[in-house]
Amino acid sequence: MTATPAAPARAAATPRPRRRVPVRTPHQGVRRPTGGGAGGPLSGVPWVLPALALVGVLLLYPFLRSVYGSLFEDNGFTSHYIGLDNYARLADDPIFGRSVLNTLFWVAGTLLLPVLLGLLIAVATQRLRFGGVAQLIIVLPYAISGAATAVLWNFMLTSDGAVNQVLEAIGLGGLTHAWLLEWPHNTIAMIVASTWQATGLNVVLFAIGLRAIPRETIEAAELDGASGWTMFRYITLPQLRAVTVVVVGMAIVNSLKAFDMIWILTKGGPSRSSETLALTMYRETFRLFHVGYGSAIALVLSVIVVACAWLYLRRQMPSADRGD
Repeated sequence: MTATPAAPARAAATPRPRRRVPVRTPHQGVRRPTGGGAGGPLSGVPWVLPALALVGVLLLYPFLRSVYGSLFEDNGFTSHYIGLDNYARLADDPIFGRSVLNTLFWVAGTLLLPVLLGLLIAVATQRLRFGGVAQLIIVLPYAISGAATAVLWNFMLTSDGAVNQVLEAIGLGGLTHAWLLEWPHNTIAMIVASTWQATGLNVVLFAIGLRAIPRETIEAAELDGASGWTMFRYITLPQLRAVTVVVVGMAIVNSLKAFDMIWILTKGGPSRSSETLALTMYRETFRLFHVGYGSAIALVLSVIVVACAWLYLRRQMPSADRGD
C-alpha cells in the first residue's frame, strides 16, 4: 500500500500585499488658498465692512470732528485756530463748574434712588401673591417718554402746583418751595422725577435676576437657618451681582447724559443754575453758537462717560484682567 504524504501541519501564510505610500516630492505640496480666496484669513472682511462703516460714520467721525473742532474758535460762520484755549476757558468758567457739580448730583441721586428702590421693591414683591401686578404698576411710568414725564412733574412742582397745594392742605405750608426756581431744590426735584420714571426698569431687571437664582441655593440656606437680612446679604445680593453691574452701569451713563427732563422743566435755569454737562454743551453749541467751546465740553463729557464706565466695569470684573 502506497503511503500518502502527510499534509503540512500548518499552511503557509499568504503574505498581505504591502500598501504603497506615495512619495511626495517638494513640488507636489498641498496647495492652500490665498488670502483672498474662500476660507482664507481675510474671507470674513466683506461681512464686517458694513458694521465698521456704521461705527465709523455714527461714532468715530463725530468724535474726531469734535476733537478737531475744539481747537478752533467757531461761531458757525467763521473759525480760526486757537489751540487749547477752549480747554483753558473751561477751568475759569463758573457755569461749567456748576454743570460738573449738578452732573455729580445726578450720578449720586441716580445710584442712590432708582437703583436702591428698584432692588428693594423687587425683593419685597418677589413672593407676594400679587407681586407681579405691583411690579407692573411700578414699571408703567417707564413706558412714558421723558418729555411727557417732565410735563407731568412740571404741573406738580410749579409754585402753585400740586405738591405745594397738598402740603398746605395738610398743614405743612412751611415746607412749600418754589421747587424749580431755587438751587439745589430744582436739581433734587428733577432727580426725584427721574427716579419715578426709571425705577420700574430696575425693578424688572432685578426681578429677572431673582428668578434666576437656583432654588436649591435658597433651600440650602434656609436649612442652615438663614433668613431675613442674613439671607439677603449673603445669598441674594451676591447672586444678583451680574444684574447689578448692568443696572448700575446703565444708571451712571444715563445720569451723565441727562437732558430732556432738565430742558423741559427748567431749561437749565434760573440763571443756568441747574444745567448739567449735556445741557451746557447743547446751549453753548446750538444756542450761543460757541461751536468750538461746545465741542470742548462734549469731549470732556465723552471722556468722563468712557472713564467712569471703564473704571466701574474693571472694578466689577477683575477676572477679565487676569485672563481667567
